[in-house]
Amino acid sequence: MGIIETYKFYFGMGLKDKIRSIIMSKTIDSKNRTIGIEEECIIYDKSDNRLPVNRGNKFSATDLLNMMNSKSNKNGVYSIEPGGQLEWSSPPFSNIHQINSSMNIHKKVLNKIIKKKKLKILDCSVEPVFDPKEIDLIDHLKYQLMDKNMAKVDTLGRWMMRNTASIQINYDFENENELEDMVFIADCVQPVSSYLFSNAPFWNNRVVSNQNIRYLIWEKTDKYRCRNLIDHGIVEPKGMVDKYIDFILDVPGIFGFDKNGDICSVVGTLGERLQYLKKNNCLRDLDIQGALHQIFTNVRLKNLIEVRGADRAPFGYELAPVAFWTGLLTVAEIRDEVLSTILTWNIEERLSWNSTTRYLDDSTIGPEGKSYYHWNKWAGELALKGLEKRGLGEENYFCDYFDIVLTDGPFSLQKQKDFEKKKKSLLESVLA
Repeated sequence: MGIIETYKFYFGMGLKDKIRSIIMSKTIDSKNRTIGIEEECIIYDKSDNRLPVNRGNKFSATDLLNMMNSKSNKNGVYSIEPGGQLEWSSPPFSNIHQINSSMNIHKKVLNKIIKKKKLKILDCSVEPVFDPKEIDLIDHLKYQLMDKNMAKVDTLGRWMMRNTASIQINYDFENENELEDMVFIADCVQPVSSYLFSNAPFWNNRVVSNQNIRYLIWEKTDKYRCRNLIDHGIVEPKGMVDKYIDFILDVPGIFGFDKNGDICSVVGTLGERLQYLKKNNCLRDLDIQGALHQIFTNVRLKNLIEVRGADRAPFGYELAPVAFWTGLLTVAEIRDEVLSTILTWNIEERLSWNSTTRYLDDSTIGPEGKSYYHWNKWAGELALKGLEKRGLGEENYFCDYFDIVLTDGPFSLQKQKDFEKKKKSLLESVLA
């Protein structure tokens, strides 16, 4: 198809078809599947104050960002979150060993600057001491619009923006059926991920006991665009892409792009904004991608699958959630085994189990009347089986971590016990 014919084809498509074409634009052969990681961390200065996000009289997250990008040498891309959290996005790789090598380079560069500037990195996923009101907000219109929106729609969105850090994993997919299965599994098994990778022992200058704080913060960030897909009526794999698009179109918009591609404020839903642009023959891929990026469910679609539900893991275990999800999602035989179980769960027991995720108690009951511990063990063992079937020796990235958490509980609970023994301040307990 020539350029003119392609242009006519694209602009003759309906809005939903255009969104679908963006989501499905990077399908791959299974042999060429890649995996990417997005790792966030919260950074402090030598006085244990949060590193300011914007440039000023003190070294800032913006200064750190510029230094990291100047030294990245194509080893991924750096960005900063609204409260100054540093995010490293790895290049896409075919296996976890390659991600590990890339992450080691990233850590070496970062730690050199951390040492030189006498900074400290938080070894957990939620700011333990400072309130969002005490944290500088990035000088960027998109995040200013988001901040204003979060203050209106729910109670903890500003905590999420300024005071949390996570691990996100990106996967290519081969076709729509594979996408549906992978996304459905990620949505159903989210409670296991949230338990295994909970790493937020302190919040609001106190210990949190068995509350799963980062999960709770996300649950109260934006009722329209966060939580699990099941909360938005997407309850089965069949027809998931179309249902996901319907969901997106009804979500209130936060920002858009003007004719120059710069961020601008919008009114109405994402669907109304996109339909307006289409009607006026000025709808671009950029506009659709911008809408897709305004969805923050625990698993979301762009032109790849992004699994978002894991806390920022403890130092040395950053690849544990990558290994867990890779074992569950990338091996067809394992996906089929997982699906044979989760497709028997009804909506009520799934919703009930999701609600128990707010607390770190593996004796509570999940689907089929079986304990949270049972399902943690079930999913973790299947993940290890999947890694084994990949035949690349990737099990070590998850095996030891899994054993520790099954035996001693999530790091959120372990770090609270350690804090009680050592009698240090909250920040001293979790700052490197």
